Amino acid sequence: MNNIVNEEILRLENINKAFSGVQVLHNINVSIHRGEVLGLLGENGAGKSTLLKIISGLHEATSGNVYLDNKQINIKKPSDAKKYGIAMIPQEFNLVSSLNVFENVFLGQELKKGRLLDKNSMRQRTQALLNQLETHLDPDSLIETLSVAEKQMVEIAKALVNQASILIMDEPTTVLTNQEVGVLFELIAKLKAQGVTIIFISHKLKEVKLLCDRLMILRDGHLVSIEPVINLDEEDMASKMVGRELNQIFPEHSQVSKDIALQVEQLNIDNLIENIEFKVHRGEVLGFAGLIGSGRTEMAEAVMGLRKKSSGKIKVFDQEVIINTVKDAVDHGLAYLSEDRQGSGLIMNFNLPENISLISLKKYIKGFIQHKQTRQTAEQYSQQFAIKAPSLDSELQFLSGGNQQKVYLAKWMDTQPDILILDEPTRGVDINTKKDIYHFIHTLTEQGKAVIIISSEMEELIGLAHRVLVIREGKIAGQLSGADIEEQKIMFLRRWR
Repeated sequence: MNNIVNEEILRLENINKAFSGVQVLHNINVSIHRGEVLGLLGENGAGKSTLLKIISGLHEATSGNVYLDNKQINIKKPSDAKKYGIAMIPQEFNLVSSLNVFENVFLGQELKKGRLLDKNSMRQRTQALLNQLETHLDPDSLIETLSVAEKQMVEIAKALVNQASILIMDEPTTVLTNQEVGVLFELIAKLKAQGVTIIFISHKLKEVKLLCDRLMILRDGHLVSIEPVINLDEEDMASKMVGRELNQIFPEHSQVSKDIALQVEQLNIDNLIENIEFKVHRGEVLGFAGLIGSGRTEMAEAVMGLRKKSSGKIKVFDQEVIINTVKDAVDHGLAYLSEDRQGSGLIMNFNLPENISLISLKKYIKGFIQHKQTRQTAEQYSQQFAIKAPSLDSELQFLSGGNQQKVYLAKWMDTQPDILILDEPTRGVDINTKKDIYHFIHTLTEQGKAVIIISSEMEELIGLAHRVLVIREGKIAGQLSGADIEEQKIMFLRRWR
């Protein structure tokens, strides 16, 4: 962390924002310095993404003024922000699946040679950006073929293509490997040295402490504080975000039953996973660790009927079952939260009742859809999970990432599952929402349900799991349980064994 440059580049005065009469930002005033990394913290629903969308032209402020280099500017659409040198890497991807990488990087700002697209120049410039990011992505790869982490790198390349003077990063590291995070941090240091201002949102307090010069903390749409990061430790950050001291994040472990809820035998997917075998009992949290691309997600997709397996048996409560589709899995009491809630879990222009009843819709049909019942159910889950939304009719795209994740969890709970597979269940959510999800998982296990957690966060696996299986290159590299579930042992198994 370098010394903060005190020259102001951007100033926000009395920024207010309301949606459908509901106030989400209240008189935000902040001066942002040239060449600093300003961290932005707050619980999900605190107003962080809304504020950044105002700066980047995705939303208009209800009232207030924005100044760039001490001159008032009007940002009404993303092209205005781009004109002023402001670029944003969004939390949720904004990519066209049917286009390739270089076409997405230059989407809306294509290079031309005469009247024709200059594809060679766009391809070459994209390759240069990908080299800068130290990723092996091919500029000609289709977006629909990429992993979540690879899509994140494309979003970063999109933001870098115009050499912005203000770069907004909304949860850029949540799906990246440790190596990719290291590359990103090196890139941020280089940009900062060039005088680029970075506004950085993250729920990972350790990386905020490491990376940022100052921290701006929002709570319920109000500015709580803005101060040098050196003045704050992680406990200070957490308590300022939630307005109170946080008690124990992880609950006690439930008692594990002898009854086996799910058993997988000799599961194979050609060229992806080999001879995966495991059991999970009633009341147990079984963790899966492994690097991105190790086969963790592919395994879960095969169990859920989302991916074709080449061989293998699945038993539910000692009965062998055939699962070829998601419907088969749901019929046998399985549920699956995928790591990409927006891409394959929720429909962003649907409201809460419509999303929550997506899979369980059949039980609400009596000749026609019983909309009153779907709304009652959505209201119940909204209270149970403390979902913050202007109303039940709010489209999911207007909810924060953490509240979207709660809706996603509610959608699957409405199928009344006995076995839950949760793939990166707390990706992109704040520390208090994490605590809520962890304690809800404990409630599930206390009810005798079996839970499988796939996670890249060591603390999450150590704090929640009764046992941890480590997958490496498509195979089970080892198992840890009890006091042996330690970060060093997990890292050793996932990299070397």
